[in-house]
Amino acid sequence: MRAFIASTIGVTCAAALAVPLVLPLGTGSAVAASAPRTAATTTEASGIQSLPLEPLAPAARSADGGGEVGLPARETEPFSLLGVVWADAAEELHGEAEVRTRALDGEWSGWQPLETHTDHAPDRNTAEAAAGALRGGTAPLWVGASDAVEVRVWPEDGTAPVTGLPEGLSLELIDPDTGVDAAVAVDAAGTSVATADRGATPATGVSGVSGDGAQSAPAAYPGPRPPITTRAGWGADESLRESAFAYTDMVKTVFVHHTAGGNNYSCAEAPAIIRGIYRYHVQSQGWRDVGYNFFVDKCGTIYEGRAGGVDRAVQGAHTAGFNHNSMGVALLGSHGSSAPTKEALNAVSQLSAWKLGLSGINPKSSRNRTSMGGGLYAKGVTVKMANISGHRDGFATECPGEQLYAQLPAIRSTAAGFQGR
Repeated sequence: MRAFIASTIGVTCAAALAVPLVLPLGTGSAVAASAPRTAATTTEASGIQSLPLEPLAPAARSADGGGEVGLPARETEPFSLLGVVWADAAEELHGEAEVRTRALDGEWSGWQPLETHTDHAPDRNTAEAAAGALRGGTAPLWVGASDAVEVRVWPEDGTAPVTGLPEGLSLELIDPDTGVDAAVAVDAAGTSVATADRGATPATGVSGVSGDGAQSAPAAYPGPRPPITTRAGWGADESLRESAFAYTDMVKTVFVHHTAGGNNYSCAEAPAIIRGIYRYHVQSQGWRDVGYNFFVDKCGTIYEGRAGGVDRAVQGAHTAGFNHNSMGVALLGSHGSSAPTKEALNAVSQLSAWKLGLSGINPKSSRNRTSMGGGLYAKGVTVKMANISGHRDGFATECPGEQLYAQLPAIRSTAAGFQGR
């Protein structure tokens, strides 16, 4: 299915027409008086507009005034989340990317940076990666309801021609409400807070995966099960993902992340943000499902992420090299300079206590983990990791941000308390 989606997007984008219109682009600094409106590409069918990037006029940001690609300011169909993707998932974007968007009220944002990384990804030796449809991508950015955009990307060495950028760069604009029931779109956060258990069919041919991922809590230190908003609760379109599930043996490590998508959201918008990330991971990047196992918003609501059963050891795509026997939980927002809320920290602690408790694991302890490669450590390297670690402990990244990473000792202690230790 991923290959079909990718090819459909590619064919549709190739056939897209840029229709020149003279249209006002609203208020904001340095706004062009007119700009083209980009014809819809795949909006009706998939909720995604995929716009190939093109060379831009020479810019002072580049060392020699060249090497920049992007899109001039233009109107689009409505979207709320965006990211930049490229053809080869194994290739890094050695450069910088910035976007600005126009809200529906006509106000333009300032330039916002996109986190250029490939550290949230399926492990390279898995069937998910071997399918051949994966694309590299920046972290998705939530911008709220918008109808115009401008983007610029330039290589870190400022070369011209653009030798420092990967091939096949395109801007993905995502409408998370496409195909979603109106009631779910409006009030998903208040529905289907349940167990999220389901019968599951293990994926076949997945390297490093065995059994059905079932875990049963030992008598000692099980940890209480927190309320979890199911995929149905946040409005997941289950036709997008692969139907089978991939499991590992047990959850030995919890990796804490932030989505790096900005903090300017309301908790009522959290389900839409998750739907947008889901579409971005599956349709834009070619993953089997959303990468994280769980999400937590700033109000402390926990959301089911990758499908397969919240009480099972579902293999995610969140910490390259260590997706096996682990769980990835992502706080919605950016926590480099902004501290996470007490509600979010408490939710992460309770979720970690429960998931690690199912495997009889102490949140305050550590263990040796062997890398599958593709991250901070080469394949086969064994490293001692805390049972609740940050993304940066397994990959060369700033994630989960300084402010959240500094809270990991407190999260471990609180999680141990939830287990009665």
